[in-house]
Amino acid sequence: MGAVFVGVRHHSPACARLVAATISAQQPAYVLIEGPADFNERIDELLLGHKLPIALFSYSDEHASWAPFCDYSPEWVAIAEARRCGAEVRFIDLPAWHRAFRGVSNRYADAELRYTEVVERLCREFAVDNVDVLWDHLFESVQDPRGLVEYFDLLRGTATADEGDSAREEYMARWVRAAVGEAGDRPVVVVTGGFHTPALRAMLAASPGDDTAEWPEVPERERGASYLVPYSHARLDAFTGYQSGMPSPGYYQQVWEQGAQRAADWLVESVATRLRRRQQPVSTADLIAARTQAGALARLRGHEQLARTDVLDGLTSALISEDLTQPPPWSRRGTLQPGAHPALVEMLGALRGEQVGRLHPSTPAPPLVGAVQELLRTHGLDHEGTLSLDLTEPRSLERSRVLHRLRVLRIPGFHRTSGPDRGAAPVLEEQWVLRPAEERLAALIEAAEHGATLPEAAGAVLERRARHAQLQELAVVLFDAVLCGISTLSGKVKEALNEGVRETGDLAALGHVLSGVLGLWRHDRLFGTAKDPLLGAVVDAGTTRVLWLVEGLHGGPAPADPDRLRAMAATRDAVLHAKSALSLDIADVTGVATRVSEDVQAPPDLRGAALGLAWSLGAQPDVRKVRTVTALGDWLAGLFAVAREEVLASPELVGVLDELVSAMTEEEFLVALPALRLAFGYFPPRERETIAATVLEHRGADGDARAVTRLDTDPVLVAEALAVERRVDGLLVKGGLA
Repeated sequence: MGAVFVGVRHHSPACARLVAATISAQQPAYVLIEGPADFNERIDELLLGHKLPIALFSYSDEHASWAPFCDYSPEWVAIAEARRCGAEVRFIDLPAWHRAFRGVSNRYADAELRYTEVVERLCREFAVDNVDVLWDHLFESVQDPRGLVEYFDLLRGTATADEGDSAREEYMARWVRAAVGEAGDRPVVVVTGGFHTPALRAMLAASPGDDTAEWPEVPERERGASYLVPYSHARLDAFTGYQSGMPSPGYYQQVWEQGAQRAADWLVESVATRLRRRQQPVSTADLIAARTQAGALARLRGHEQLARTDVLDGLTSALISEDLTQPPPWSRRGTLQPGAHPALVEMLGALRGEQVGRLHPSTPAPPLVGAVQELLRTHGLDHEGTLSLDLTEPRSLERSRVLHRLRVLRIPGFHRTSGPDRGAAPVLEEQWVLRPAEERLAALIEAAEHGATLPEAAGAVLERRARHAQLQELAVVLFDAVLCGISTLSGKVKEALNEGVRETGDLAALGHVLSGVLGLWRHDRLFGTAKDPLLGAVVDAGTTRVLWLVEGLHGGPAPADPDRLRAMAATRDAVLHAKSALSLDIADVTGVATRVSEDVQAPPDLRGAALGLAWSLGAQPDVRKVRTVTALGDWLAGLFAVAREEVLASPELVGVLDELVSAMTEEEFLVALPALRLAFGYFPPRERETIAATVLEHRGADGDARAVTRLDTDPVLVAEALAVERRVDGLLVKGGLA
């Protein structure tokens, strides 16, 4: 009898109804569906009794892909209707790991980007904003939609299939020919995305199936697997940036279950409820106005039933009286920007829906899921609450490593609030917050692409990050590997870091790397990295590279650069605390620092930091020369960042600084104030009190140093007020009024 083709838009209620009606009317021998053919032997898993949405997740090597299903997905309805009428179900598309899907993360994403020109022309013809509004106008707002075949023919007629689409369509056509040959005088219903349907129809017309056609073989793969995962309306929603067919899954779920009119009423009530929950006023009159406006717009636009945009535009008109700072997302298919009107935020929240899928307990899962669940039980991490870990205790250290591996894999429900950090003083305790998370199972299944055990999966993720990481990110990967207890990866990262620091010209990245690696080298006996020779080589190379870069760094006055100062402080720590790892003598470092501090072409903050470096290594500066410094605030930021303790122990320098600041005119002080605030920000409150006490002593004044440093008014506000007073005085003088 041949093939009956049904082209669909993924996640369209109108198409889902058409699929159900076609299968019911045709009573086919086979229902062929655009889906991964490698899952055909396990199709029964889809019908175990899951709560939708769910997705079929496939991975191989470094590629992963999802095929999402919700209650109104045409593909899902096709499976259910086929089983209801006794038809055989087959997925007929190439597996997700095939090269045809390279770069495709969602099998059921819309293809409108491939026929942008014709879509734009149709949108202009029908006076609508985008393809979603066009689709609603033509098909979702009509009780008996017509013209789907012509619509998809028009779209495909202007588009050129790429190599991947051509391979997929040729493969699907082979399945259709084989099914037609097997079906005899019974029909075969073929459900595919509308983009592919015209091509498949043409292929079958040119070469119809017969009883000699054989079922295609499924291409083999070396590594990978496919599993069902729980999904959610939030992940389906295009407005969140996930281009997955139809947007607004919460709304279309209501359309599927209750029809367009009741879905419109649901949307109005949902938006009102959400706004009232946020203490936003919504009156009964507002709701009446929204419904009235929506009905009027539907009639004006020629809609038999209320369309999604009719309701949204009606709500916007009734609830938002001021000008919008950005166009509504449904007019352009995009995400909301910060500062959006609360009504828009809640409209999108209602449209998105809150439904989260759940798999049947008998659903097969990858080994990683069981392995992690057993680890959580064994280590007492399967509960809700706060957790404190003493990292000097072996069991706590192992629990910490389990949690860090889960963190690296981005498994939800495990959040560290405090603990060891890169470049910081050694911390021997961690605090975690554990909470249940509905999305944890999906995350674990998806993480299985990286490995069958938790250490293997976390190590694979870190190795992938390291492979593409810049220098600064490499240091982060190293620290994560140490926290996870993955030593094999750490060695590779250390070697890459050593090579990177020798070649980099990025002083900021070098400062981050040097401070982090130095912290591991000095302190982390807990993690087995203390005095590590590879880390020592990175410290040596990094210190040498910093000194080489700063000696050639020239430039005029500019604001202090905190990253540059971090590099200078890390160099100081390396010389003071890692002498055994360095190939440099202290005299060599002091010589470079002295030359940079006296280089008038060097930036002020770098000159100050260089003086601080020489001072911290034992050189005695001539504090009288501070009087000749230009850009004092930036220079001090550099000095304080590197030689904070030396400054505190030098009343002579504090006295000179007091004199310099006191001698500033009001205008000079206001100009210098931001840089001075940054500079003194390097001192904690107690040390600022020490400086204040030294200033009071230098002036021979009595007073409370704490009171001097703790003002009731923000100093910036005082400075702004002084500036206003100065401008007013100037205007009075200019007008002859003072």
